[in-house]
Amino acid sequence: MSNKKIKVGITHGDINGIGYEVILKVLEDTRMADLCDIIVYGSAKIAAFYRKAMELAPVQLTQIEKAEDARDGQFCIINVVGEDTRIDPGKASETAGAAALAALESAVTDLRRGAIDVLVTAPIDKHSIQSPTFTFPGHTEYLEASLANTGDTDSNDRIPDKALMVLCSEKIRVALATVHTPISAVSASITKELIEEKLLRFDRSLRRDFGIHTPRIAVLALNPHAGEEGLLGSEESEIITPAIAEAREKKILAFGPYAADGFFGSGNYSKFDGILAMYHDQGLAPFKTIAMDEGVNFTAGLPYVRTSPDHGTGYDIAGQGLASPESMRCAIYAAIDIFRNRRAYDDASAHPLRRQYHNKGNDNVVLDLSKD
Repeated sequence: MSNKKIKVGITHGDINGIGYEVILKVLEDTRMADLCDIIVYGSAKIAAFYRKAMELAPVQLTQIEKAEDARDGQFCIINVVGEDTRIDPGKASETAGAAALAALESAVTDLRRGAIDVLVTAPIDKHSIQSPTFTFPGHTEYLEASLANTGDTDSNDRIPDKALMVLCSEKIRVALATVHTPISAVSASITKELIEEKLLRFDRSLRRDFGIHTPRIAVLALNPHAGEEGLLGSEESEIITPAIAEAREKKILAFGPYAADGFFGSGNYSKFDGILAMYHDQGLAPFKTIAMDEGVNFTAGLPYVRTSPDHGTGYDIAGQGLASPESMRCAIYAAIDIFRNRRAYDDASAHPLRRQYHNKGNDNVVLDLSKD
C-alpha cells in the first residue's frame, strides 16, 4: 500500500457564505500539511478578503495553475473565478452561484482524472447555483451524474454506481432513502425495491468505507408509531417490513421498522452501525441535534470519495467570524479515512483465499486451492 500523502481538493462553495471562513480556520493549523496535501479551488483574492475582514490568523496559500503543481508541505489554491468577482457576504446572488459552480466543475474534472484523490465541498446555495449546466437539487445528485460509472468499481460486490447520502460522525451514521424529495411526494417514492437497494448500498458502504465487518442497520418507519398496525398508514406492513425481510435473506443485518421519535429519544440509535431514514428531515434533524459540530455529509456509492460539512451556507453569520470550523475539519479527516478504508478493503478482497478442503477419511489435511 502506498504511503504517498493523499491530495484533498476543497471547493470554496458559495462565496457569500461561511465557506472561506471555515476553510481558512481549518488551515490555521499547519499540522494539516503533515497529514495531506490541500488544494483549494476558489480565489486567492476572495480568500484574502475574508481573512482581512474577519482578522483571521494568516494562512499561506500558494497559487498554482494545476493540481500537479502542488508541493508537499504547502496549502495551495487554484483560481477558478475572475479577479473582479463581486463579494456580498450574507447575500445569495447569481455571481456567487456561478463562482460555486466553477469551483465544483474544476475540482470534479481533476478528481476524475486522478489529479486529486478526494473531494471536500464547502456549502452551496442550491437556488443560486442553478444554471443550464447545473439543474440538480444539490451536490449529491450532481456528483452522481458526473461521477457514476466513470471510475473503478469493486468487482467483488458488483453493485452499479449510484449515490447514497450518508451523514456520519463518531456517534451515528444516517443514510437517506429519499434525499431532496418534497414531503408531499415521499410516500409515493417509497417502494420495496428502493428500500432493498438502499440497504444493499448502505451495507456495502459500512463495510468498505467505514471498515465495519458485520454492520447492523436500523430502518425507520415512515408513519407515526410505525403505522400502528395499519391505523396510521400501511407503508410499514406493505413495503418496509417486506424489504427488510428480503435484505435479511441477502445476509444484511437490517432491523425495524422503528418509529423515529422513540428510536432516537430512547438512545436506541447507539446500538446500530447505521440508520436508514425514509426522508431528509427524519434523519437529518436528529443527526444534527446529536452530532452537529462534528457531523459530515458523505456521498457513498460512487467510485470517488466526496465529503462536506453538514451545515449550510450560514448567510446569517457570514463574514462575522462566528462560524465553527469543526465540521469542515471533520469532513477532511473523514475523506482521508474513507479513502484509506476503501483502499485497504479493495486490496484485501482483490485476491481472496480460495476455500480449503479436508479429504474425509484421510489422516492428513489436504488443501485444495484449485477450486472454489
